[in-house]
Amino acid sequence: MQPSNPQPIGTHSNPQPDEAWLEVGKIVGVQGLQGELRVYPETDFPERFETPGTRWLLRPGTTQPEPIKLKSGRYLNGKGLYVIKLAGITDRAQAEALRDCRIMVPQGDRPLLEQGEFHVADLLGLEVFDQATQKSIGIVTEVFAAGNDLLEVKLHDAKTPVLIPFVEAIVPVVDLAQRRIEITPPPGLIEPSA
Repeated sequence: MQPSNPQPIGTHSNPQPDEAWLEVGKIVGVQGLQGELRVYPETDFPERFETPGTRWLLRPGTTQPEPIKLKSGRYLNGKGLYVIKLAGITDRAQAEALRDCRIMVPQGDRPLLEQGEFHVADLLGLEVFDQATQKSIGIVTEVFAAGNDLLEVKLHDAKTPVLIPFVEAIVPVVDLAQRRIEITPPPGLIEPSA
């Protein structure tokens, strides 16, 4: 899959008013006294938090992101978080005021992907079919990062969703154009629970 408007990350500095946005992280806390922020990533692209440039901040209760400048960032080993420094945020109080804000990028600022890689947002809402029967069994509602990513699928005939490992042996077909995924589930994977 190729993005429709590939650009280097962080260079799309003039989004249109009706631009679609991608969330790449959420500010979850403050790091130290100098205004650094802890960010939980919603992306597999570390450059979103490590490469300086323009990002956009969506404050709770608002609908339009505002531009911000990422000055620097680093990954916290073992924490699954990034620590970032934003222009103009110089102390703990200013940083604390940004807790729960979302870091956004324009939809057109999507990195190029290798064959077999997908953007999480493209997988959400895809219809899931059993490859053997071609019967629709559910809809992808979430993607969880794990050793192998997991697709959360809301089954048509069950109250609780199931987690399906997002590996080629179980998910051999991802057809974004047709908005469908085909799976070859091992026995017991998708049987609804009582």
